[in-house]
Amino acid sequence: MVRDATTEVVEGMIQLTDTILNAPVESLSQEQLISTGGVWEACEQVSNLPRDNQAAVVSALAANLGVVKDAVEEMENALVEGQDPYGDIMEDEELGFRGNRDTYWSEADRQLLSSCMGLMKASKACLKKVLAAVKAHGKADSPEQIAQLDDLADIANEISPSVDELALSMYPPVNPLAVRLNAAKLASVLKKVLEIAKTSHVCPPSEEGWVQFLTGAVDHNMNKVKNFTQGQL
Repeated sequence: MVRDATTEVVEGMIQLTDTILNAPVESLSQEQLISTGGVWEACEQVSNLPRDNQAAVVSALAANLGVVKDAVEEMENALVEGQDPYGDIMEDEELGFRGNRDTYWSEADRQLLSSCMGLMKASKACLKKVLAAVKAHGKADSPEQIAQLDDLADIANEISPSVDELALSMYPPVNPLAVRLNAAKLASVLKKVLEIAKTSHVCPPSEEGWVQFLTGAVDHNMNKVKNFTQGQL
């Protein structure tokens, strides 16, 4: 984060210098004003940087949680009973009659997708709990603690892309194999997050209950996905 913020300041200064050098002497162009604003904005970001690795990991987890929350909400809205998942981008009058079942969910699809939604909600709960644990117990006083925070951040960064991949495969026409593979990938990532959290300093014995609960929730929903797709592969 420090490196990226510093790069933005330096790049902003280079751009501002270029606009000054290329402008007539003693003139004040719109480009110079825009470049100056860019430098100010970059400098403000520096002042808001996390002060240690614990704060940096909190920031990264919070960003991931926001993205996953949006993905869960979007899929929940799309799955509302009777709603057309493509209704916001495809109008019947523009494309002619859409009687094609490939643009709608069958009842069997909806049963499978309810378990996938369970995994997506477990992802949100997992990030929420890990974020709270890092806020409450996270420390960056020793190389070991910093390494554990790094490991948590690295694996947590895989949750959002895995949720997105699962969500994309849930839209009709549903391919059960693709859904199962993406669900298995997300379940694997979640179990790694929970395992890394459990063995780190951010998870004292008082926090182990939710780790066990979420591990069970992931297994339960993944088993349901396997059962629903067993005869369709």
